[in-house]
Amino acid sequence: MAATPVMTPLQSVIGSPNRPLPEAISSESVIEIWGGEPLSGHIPVSGAKNSALVVLGGTLLCSETCRVRNIPDLMDIGRMAEVLLALGLKVNRAGHMLDVDASHVSHSKAPYDIVSKLRASFFVIGPLLARLGVARVPLPGGCAIGARPVALHIRGLQALGAQVHMDHGVVHAYVPGARGKLKGAKIYLDYPSVGATETLMMAATLAEGETVIENAAQEPEVVDLANFCIAMGAKIRGAGTNTIIITGVPSLHATDYSIIPDRIEAGTYLVAGALTKSEITVGPVDPSHLTPLLAKLRETGSKVEIEENMNIRISPGEKIASVDVQTLPYPGFPTDMQAQFMALLTLADGNSIVTETVFENRLQHVAEFNRMGADIKLKGDCAVIRGVSHLSGAPVTGSDLRASAALAIAGLAAKGKTTLHGLHHLDRGYERFEEKLRNVGAKLRRIPLSEVDSAAQPTIGAEN
Repeated sequence: MAATPVMTPLQSVIGSPNRPLPEAISSESVIEIWGGEPLSGHIPVSGAKNSALVVLGGTLLCSETCRVRNIPDLMDIGRMAEVLLALGLKVNRAGHMLDVDASHVSHSKAPYDIVSKLRASFFVIGPLLARLGVARVPLPGGCAIGARPVALHIRGLQALGAQVHMDHGVVHAYVPGARGKLKGAKIYLDYPSVGATETLMMAATLAEGETVIENAAQEPEVVDLANFCIAMGAKIRGAGTNTIIITGVPSLHATDYSIIPDRIEAGTYLVAGALTKSEITVGPVDPSHLTPLLAKLRETGSKVEIEENMNIRISPGEKIASVDVQTLPYPGFPTDMQAQFMALLTLADGNSIVTETVFENRLQHVAEFNRMGADIKLKGDCAVIRGVSHLSGAPVTGSDLRASAALAIAGLAAKGKTTLHGLHHLDRGYERFEEKLRNVGAKLRRIPLSEVDSAAQPTIGAEN
């Protein structure tokens, strides 16, 4: 019989004197990368960050204790847990497992200092409204990759019967009437927003009657949230299609649920293999979640094989062929893989065009790639890339989470040393990033910013 995990109250470790806040660690350190080393071996994939964040918000729907497994150990997860603690929930953890007791929700207002740093914390508005009939949530923050307005969330909640207004940067929502119950409605989303789809789906689980969300987002993370809610007793049909139907129930019950693997983390490491012309396996991950990326990798000449146990093997072709890419909502090419794939195309044979259609500010990494010797020109929302023979190591700064990862894997293929700044972005979304890459032969290490000039070159596999 397996040993019973020892659960630790999360409040006792977040920001304690013996455990500095991760923001402080990230802002005071850099990653040095020595490129040109071939990679070989297997890179494990953690639980999906974007699923874990919204599922943790969804635990507010249940008045019992839910156990959520395969939770990655990330800065954003810690922030989401802080939001839940501030609302009065009890959160305990053991490794990659969290127990969330939402039997007593003592506050309906989420704290500004956390929400302003984490966009996903806005997800609590739907569950709070459904559970308490009132919610006060500051406008969210996160990566500076575009406006990402919450208008779709608000219009959908209004359709479900909530009164919503904004005051000094805080969204105030309540359900009028003595019972304070949301009511089912037919909702059409002007854009298939993942966040709006998830917010409204959660709110509708406890609403009276049937809710239909049309032009819904179809991402795997939406399906994962739906499956979590279904495991708690919700009645949801159509998740993964553009029409989701939710029949409200009076209450939800406890469940034990495991988060899906992170398709974006897996995709990042697959591109790293292609960039360094290495043969590696990555997994576990559902290959169907990566269909557009795998298709584009094959177009560039990489050999991609689906193996048993949800592993994907990538091996190099003779050269990197140029291709054009346009980001689109799922099942199109994911915007979260745009920067990483652009890194690959900097070394392609010929010219490529990358068009970003999802976020208007998600091409800020172009200047940093050019600092490494890439030849990229911006024309509006398009990046025109002329492939070069090699990249050169340079000091670079990540402008957002995925840009930071893209610059890091570009450094793996560059000649010389790359020094990556802006690790507070990277640490939000990649668990044990350096460790996983060192284990397959990458030469990199994290050091304090104060040691950058005096640091000696590490040996492969060196510890932090």
